Amino acid sequence: MIRWLCALLLAATTLLTGCGYNDFQRLDEASKAAWSEVLNQYQRRADLVPNIVASVKGEANFEQETLTRVVEARAKATSIQVTPETLNNPEAFNKFQQAQGELSSALSRLMVVAERYPQLQANQGFRDLRVTLEGTENRITVARNRYIQTVEDYNVLARSFPTNLTAKVFSYEPKPNFSVQNEAEISKPPVVDFNK
Repeated sequence: MIRWLCALLLAATTLLTGCGYNDFQRLDEASKAAWSEVLNQYQRRADLVPNIVASVKGEANFEQETLTRVVEARAKATSIQVTPETLNNPEAFNKFQQAQGELSSALSRLMVVAERYPQLQANQGFRDLRVTLEGTENRITVARNRYIQTVEDYNVLARSFPTNLTAKVFSYEPKPNFSVQNEAEISKPPVVDFNK
């Protein structure tokens, strides 16, 4: 009887050490921390937008429609409430991601249009803001890449045997990841015409 009890205890210990519960906890916390950094960088960008818009408004002939799009995109991106549950809700995650993509797109258009204004390009304050925005966009990319890696590690654990059994028992669902909104469009090679 004691042998069976010892064998059962040894088997249970062996099974529990390979169940991955602690790995799920570690990777879940890592993904939350990485997501917090993404949000931090998005907030940094959102905080820069009013300064950029104010600098550009000083240019009398600047396209008002472009400025309006930037302001509206910022308002939409900052109005979406992000909670820890957002990471486990693909629909909410995509909505947030889409709003941030719209802000990125509006800012890109603003910078392209701004290049047509020599007075604006000569403004040191605007140039400093532009460099800060470019640095922030790079930080966003780095933070998103870290988040993508942590989610990949978590999702591999949730789908691999035997830890997938632990995932099912404790309801550890795979987490949504960043995706490209216009994948079909960007997969086409660009057309280059030097005759225009």
